[in-house]
Amino acid sequence: MADYYINVILDEGKKATINAAGLADKIVTIDGKEAIQVEMSRKEQKKLVKGFSDLSFDDSNACQLPPEAEDTLLGVIAEMQTLDVMKLAIMKLYNPLAGKAPRAAMR
Repeated sequence: MADYYINVILDEGKKATINAAGLADKIVTIDGKEAIQVEMSRKEQKKLVKGFSDLSFDDSNACQLPPEAEDTLLGVIAEMQTLDVMKLAIMKLYNPLAGKAPRAAMR
């Protein structure tokens, strides 16, 4: 069992992407909506919280990514045809230098 989850609520387009990836059997119902749950470790969760400061987790340790990040995650899922994608997806979602000013050139 994973430490944390990313819930991706599916609309028709996202559902088609999941079906095309052969993952229709991974669709679950969350709060009456169709969704997929992507598992992640504590370490990956910490990186996401650093990258998305407004990310919040519910009682089941699940969150929803901002739309742009969710689209990136779905792209990785479609390409790899599995929900076990966080090791690769975290590299595309987490930018440790985001929001930091570039260092001045050494003199």
